[in-house]
Amino acid sequence: MVLVDVKVPILAESIPDATLLDWRKRPGDAVARDEILLELETDKVVLEVPAPQAGVLSEVLKNTGDIALSQEVLARIDTEASAPAGAADTAVVSTKAPEAAPAPVSSIALSPAVQHLVAEHDLDPSAITGTGKDGRLIKGDVLAFLDANKAQKPSTAPAAPAPVVSKPAVTPTPVRGDGGERREPLSRLRMRIAERLVQAQQTAAILTTFNEVNMQPVMELRKRYKEQFEKTHGVRLGFMSFFAKAAVQALERFPAVNAYIEGNEIVYHDYQDIG
Repeated sequence: MVLVDVKVPILAESIPDATLLDWRKRPGDAVARDEILLELETDKVVLEVPAPQAGVLSEVLKNTGDIALSQEVLARIDTEASAPAGAADTAVVSTKAPEAAPAPVSSIALSPAVQHLVAEHDLDPSAITGTGKDGRLIKGDVLAFLDANKAQKPSTAPAAPAPVVSKPAVTPTPVRGDGGERREPLSRLRMRIAERLVQAQQTAAILTTFNEVNMQPVMELRKRYKEQFEKTHGVRLGFMSFFAKAAVQALERFPAVNAYIEGNEIVYHDYQDIG
């Protein structure tokens, strides 16, 4: 039996350790040389750790979620062992698969970091081209896809307003959002970003940014319907109604803005409360 250690890659001096995200192999599985065994997440990047030699994964020393230091041993590979017949057949098929048409992204397991991005932005993984090994989808592919969609998304003209139907005046009743909340654990990368942002806010000079917005379409819409609106509802049609509507649409489109961090979790509101 000849055992070869699978170690954490040498990390930069500014990165003390890494978190084990996901094992792609289990003890007893056959592995090929340079086949990706697991993913590690640091404060800055997600690393893929390949197998240093071909053989059978005989022992796993770190589990998902564990912290590992630079050059720490994560697992051991028996280079002289052979996997069971079924596993060997699977290994042969997997090594020949790249010669055929690449498997669709949807059929390849996604890492936790990629799963989080896909779920957060409601994306179809099969619509994104993977650049990882064997067409695997990596975090950079999803971020590039989001950036490309932002750049290519055409600006749409405001739809024509529907005719206002006269209704009896109704006293508005304030209603707070009664929707639920969902919690998701923060990745190491996002935790570090949050810490740096808070640190920057506490130590850096706070500036105010002004953005110009073309209000002409809103002003024309208000001018066209303000008298009818006042007669119907008994109140004047001000600009605040348009601002509130725009804020709700923005929160629906960017749910991360409608969230807060509590401990090691990010809490998303499933409602928009403009109060």
